[in-house]
Amino acid sequence: MRKAKPRKHIILPDPKFNDTMVTKFVNNLMMGGKKTIAYKIFYEAIDVVAQRTNEDGLEVWKKALANITPSVEVKSRRIGGATFQVPTEIRPERKQSIGMKNLINFSRKRSEKTMALKLAAEIQAAYKEEGAAFKRKEDIHRMADANKAFSHFRF
Repeated sequence: MRKAKPRKHIILPDPKFNDTMVTKFVNNLMMGGKKTIAYKIFYEAIDVVAQRTNEDGLEVWKKALANITPSVEVKSRRIGGATFQVPTEIRPERKQSIGMKNLINFSRKRSEKTMALKLAAEIQAAYKEEGAAFKRKEDIHRMADANKAFSHFRF
């Protein structure tokens, strides 16, 4: 390699739960550099989830995130003029990132009034293993399973 490896950014834990995973999620949720608004949305969504399920909101969120995190994905690979969808394992940081982004994107597409309510509803759906984000994970796994004949073309 010509260049040195870029150093990892140190992500500080969030103020309420003291968890770095929450900070990563809020960073993905944030739009236009408005981090305090993103924190408000997240904390409000966790409170709504805690009220609705009568369980710890943060634990429900973590379980929901684990339910929608894919473990394999397909990557396009050109071999002899043909393009194959090759199933590959996903490294842990990318798994977490994909899960968070799917949860946020599909909660934005929901039809509730506020973003906090949309996020809370999507978290609950993912916790119960249903909803759009969970369906996306299932689709990714189905595509990888359908193309496992090409797994010998791995990178």
